[in-house]
Amino acid sequence: MQEMIYTWAALIVVFLIVEGLTAGLASIWFALGSVAALVSAFLGAPVWLQITLFVIVSALTLIFTRPLARKYVNKRIEPTNADRLIGASATVTERIDNIAAKGYVTAGGRLWPARSKSGEPIEKDTVTVVRSIEGIKLIVEPLSAE
Repeated sequence: MQEMIYTWAALIVVFLIVEGLTAGLASIWFALGSVAALVSAFLGAPVWLQITLFVIVSALTLIFTRPLARKYVNKRIEPTNADRLIGASATVTERIDNIAAKGYVTAGGRLWPARSKSGEPIEKDTVTVVRSIEGIKLIVEPLSAE
């Protein structure tokens, strides 16, 4: 029976370490199930009951707390400054040529590397709209393409 106490204690530690290494709630429910199993092991419960308690407590805490966790943990994703450029207009300052991997636009008061969404070259001084961002490059298309 002593080995089950060590097993449940080790599982608690492992689940808590995993929880600490993740940004969201990932294994806290299993840590709570392990605590219930550890308590039952201290009280001398048979192994089958310890495992049953682990499964039931883990499942119940997952079922009842997961909706709350999803609602309150990481509930809002704030766009970055760059994300705010999507849909904004940008002026081509250097001809955009996807094949040559060249081209720049001015958007949001800054100079950005840019690529054409369609793959077609876009000439200097063309007003474009930002459709997406890939890495540090703005993916644009001419404003008239809307």
